[in-house]
Amino acid sequence: MYRITTVCTGNICRSPMAEHLLRAALQEAGIEGVDVDSAGTSDWEIGRPMDPRAAELLRRQGLDPSGHAARQFAAEDFADTDLVLALDTDHFGALRRLAGNESDRSKVHMLRSFDPEVAQKAPAQQGIYDPWYGDEADFAITEQLITAAVPGLVRHIRTRTADPRGA
Repeated sequence: MYRITTVCTGNICRSPMAEHLLRAALQEAGIEGVDVDSAGTSDWEIGRPMDPRAAELLRRQGLDPSGHAARQFAAEDFADTDLVLALDTDHFGALRRLAGNESDRSKVHMLRSFDPEVAQKAPAQQGIYDPWYGDEADFAITEQLITAAVPGLVRHIRTRTADPRGA
């Protein structure tokens, strides 16, 4: 099983949106054997459901966010995770500091580094600002930024999960 965790601040907006959008894209691409979840860098929202604006945006796409409960990413999570996707630069830095070794640090990537439009830019230019402070339009922008990275992520994941026997 290949495991991916998307990470934002409180795990109620950006990271669960990325989790659901990526999971749906992987299912549509027929890629199996991948577990996608999400977490936050803070403990502020632990146990809370997804922000209603993010949840509604996902529901309009036919996705069910109802089972989400925010959690905090812990150093121990690196052991069970193959790819950690930071949604903004502060998450990227926090995750890399939390990593106990270079192997764990190498698992941390900016989500938008998989978007060919921004892949060559520095991580500081790959962030997705927090829509929590805005309105529905801010959540729509967040969705667009995440969605732009999904095809690149699907290609990356396909190479990591391909059956070496060609089956």
